[in-house]
Amino acid sequence: QVQLVESGGGLVQAGGSLRLSCAASGSILSINGMGWYRQAPGNQRELVATIIGGTITNYADSVKGRFTISRDNAKSTVYLQMNSLKPEDTAVYYCNALIATLQGRNNYWGQGTQVTVSS
Repeated sequence: QVQLVESGGGLVQAGGSLRLSCAASGSILSINGMGWYRQAPGNQRELVATIIGGTITNYADSVKGRFTISRDNAKSTVYLQMNSLKPEDTAVYYCNALIATLQGRNNYWGQGTQVTVSS
């Protein structure tokens, strides 16, 4: 059984910062890509940032220069540092990881953490 547990969401004023964390646990053989997605009310879930191998990163245009994704392979944890937050960043943020177990390789999601940015 694999679990992704997120933390770090909350309420912040525009211009502020938050740091999200997502820790993977369970019978993990290896973790390939990890990433963050978000879903605002009435909208589809969208990619925020991904990281592969600890160094190859990809960002949505809307967060480039403000958000930074990083990964601690020893802790099976991915982080999202969010700076210069805007009200339009308000959403539920979900962690995602492609994880290999003895049963094969599957895509896993966290439960989501709410980020609310007030104007």
